[in-house]
Amino acid sequence: MHKTSRTPEELCEELLGRTLADVDHEERRVLERIASGILMGPDAQEEAALHATFADKLADRVAAVGGSWGFIIAFGVVLFGWMLVNSSAFEMFGLHPFDAYPYIFLNLMLSTLAAIQAPVIMMSQNRASDKDRIAARHDYEVNLRTQLEIIRLHKRMDHLFELLAARSSAKGGDET
Repeated sequence: MHKTSRTPEELCEELLGRTLADVDHEERRVLERIASGILMGPDAQEEAALHATFADKLADRVAAVGGSWGFIIAFGVVLFGWMLVNSSAFEMFGLHPFDAYPYIFLNLMLSTLAAIQAPVIMMSQNRASDKDRIAARHDYEVNLRTQLEIIRLHKRMDHLFELLAARSSAKGGDET
């Protein structure tokens, strides 16, 4: 009868026809998980969250806010307000613009914001790429594990068919 629990080495030789030393790290990890009975590790989002630093989380938040319609609309309102307050329309009320046209201070603020926001968004995009790599590794593991399980089931079915064939030929031989 088949042994139910096997070592990664036994599984590797049985399913892949190679020694454990001949397979790559991903295949070895899948074989170890199959042998130990572990279904899966943490998913891509969980694994990325486990390794996220405060700076990573902050970069993700800045990118989420800076890349939203709410930010664009609010920023447009602020710019319009800045230009309105610094226009000559308020001089009749005794208010003098602190950043008159051509809005040099506003240009400085916008340049500073862009200089800071762009690298932070790039950091967030790099983290998204890391999450994609983790997800791809998980997908590969699931696919490999599925293939190994199909191979194992195929071998079990072949073994059952051999047993059935042996029984039916033994029964047929007794009748003649």
